[in-house]
Amino acid sequence: MGEQQKKGQEQDVNQLRKVRREKLADLQANGKNPFEITKYDVTCHAMDVKENYEEMEGKQVSLAGRVMQKRVMGKASFCNILDQSGNIQSYVARDSVGEEAYKDFKKLDIGDIVGIEGEVFKTKTGEISIHASAVKLLSKSLQILPEKYHGLTNTDMRYRQRYVDLIMNPDARDTFIKRSKILSSIRRYLDGQGFLEVETPMLVSNAGGAAARPFETHFNALNEDFKLRISLELYLKRLIVGGLERVYEIGRVFRNEGLDTRHNPEFTLMELYQAYTDYNGMMDLTENLYRHVAREVLGTTTITYNGVEMDLGKPFERITMVDAVKKYAGVDWNEVKTTEDAKKLADEHHVEYEERHKKGDILSLFFEEFAEEHLIQPTFVTDHPIEISPLTKKKPEDPEYVERFEFFMNGWEMANAYSELNDPIDQRERFKAQEELLAQGDEEANTTDEDFLNALEIGMPPTGGIGFGIDRMCMLLTDSAAIRDVLLFPTMKSIGGSDSKKTDKKEESEPAVKIDLSKVKVEPLFEDAVDFDTFSKSDFRVVKVEACEAVPKSKKLLKFTLNDGTDRKRTILSGIHEYYEPEELVGKTCVAITNLPPRKMMGIDSEGMLISAVYEYDGHEGLNLLMLDDSIPAGAKLY
Repeated sequence: MGEQQKKGQEQDVNQLRKVRREKLADLQANGKNPFEITKYDVTCHAMDVKENYEEMEGKQVSLAGRVMQKRVMGKASFCNILDQSGNIQSYVARDSVGEEAYKDFKKLDIGDIVGIEGEVFKTKTGEISIHASAVKLLSKSLQILPEKYHGLTNTDMRYRQRYVDLIMNPDARDTFIKRSKILSSIRRYLDGQGFLEVETPMLVSNAGGAAARPFETHFNALNEDFKLRISLELYLKRLIVGGLERVYEIGRVFRNEGLDTRHNPEFTLMELYQAYTDYNGMMDLTENLYRHVAREVLGTTTITYNGVEMDLGKPFERITMVDAVKKYAGVDWNEVKTTEDAKKLADEHHVEYEERHKKGDILSLFFEEFAEEHLIQPTFVTDHPIEISPLTKKKPEDPEYVERFEFFMNGWEMANAYSELNDPIDQRERFKAQEELLAQGDEEANTTDEDFLNALEIGMPPTGGIGFGIDRMCMLLTDSAAIRDVLLFPTMKSIGGSDSKKTDKKEESEPAVKIDLSKVKVEPLFEDAVDFDTFSKSDFRVVKVEACEAVPKSKKLLKFTLNDGTDRKRTILSGIHEYYEPEELVGKTCVAITNLPPRKMMGIDSEGMLISAVYEYDGHEGLNLLMLDDSIPAGAKLY
């Protein structure tokens, strides 16, 4: 968009806002200030009228909602009102509402909130409507809504201004209504099974129960550092010790990790614990819970996600991690005797690992690399290696493995469950091993929780426990592409906030020249000429970064999900993790070559190449991802 055109549009919007404020001032001067109104009697919603028309025809009703459309035609007009349930048309005639009220109606703007009283009827075209006898302005909208036919399509703006997204996009509104119903359905099911819903602390001195890096804060009143919880587990198990035999909690947890299509640093987790059962009992509960929620919320046990059908009605598959690796990687882990053997296999199969990794860690890496993506239908992957399961009971017949399962759908981990470790001596040894990992640089390792160990020494019965990712469950059941689509207010980088602060600090402390150009070396220019026809076939396009995540088994690669101006999302992998963290690239506008053939990288098809500037600076490689002005649309071609 040209700068002159952009300025012109901004001036038009500012003029419209000015007119709205003038209308408000006029209303206030005439004793009709809508902001003084404190209540309005609503007797029904739009969908009540539409779904029960036979009963409601001819009856007086009172609705309230936002004006989304208005057609003024002399002495009679139509408007369309949006409430939580949907849209309904109202017929507003001067003879029915009165001359002065009709003048006020004609001055209404799109976005104003009104109350309408009137009689239910059908127009000549058969549309169920309200024949208004009174229209009352309840709140004046001083901002301009997006244009009706295109709605709010900018993804970043939809997440930042969810209130506008809910107004303009019926699908978004439906998603969040379904999310609320999913949570209610889960609670009803568990309450019916005798579980108690409880609440446990969010601010904790020891953030345990999961492998994740916590957020840290300082509590001034106690002059003590605290962490935001990364899990619900250790406090809920204390309640099992206390004699509450079935407990669950649905709440926010916080993990100081990157942002991508399936991860948000704060998300909703449900954990439940049941005394006197094991991980087999948790499998049965999971299967029954998922079926119950799907039936109650969607009316079916067959769901479709991204065009793929998944059947919750059939018995869920159960397979051990060892068998899954044998099935999908062709490696029989029963034949792997030592860590050295495992590392040799990893080298042969190009599976990246760290020096500290043991045999069980590498089995898990094989599973992630070769098996996860195939687990589309509901599947329980059981019997994990002990190295990755510090809170789980060993299998009595094979202590290298534990009684644990992860539940998979669509290639995603949806739940994680154990036969809970209740041996305090064994638990102390596991914590000790975690402390050693922490000392080796593993920021996600657990630390010893002495109070939890004391609780175990009091005595915890045999217990089964499970954690469900509620946001991913909502994604699947609402066919939502990204976790941000099911979070009302996802975590977003402040517009100009941290960047402007950093800029201000740099301006104060650094000279105008950011790098010493005398230390820069660039690669010599190519001397061989490339004919113009060959060069012109490279398709350089503007792309928007919708999501970015570190590739789990790579220290260098970032995986980008890009809007390239088409209806499908483009995936490109780029080895720039040394220079950028994934969360700082979300929302950026970049340049990519889009007509290269797909190239396999870490088992993922990379569909093109992002353009970066590479040079040598003071003996080290420097790199800057090429970023453009955000006003340039995705898909714009570069010449």
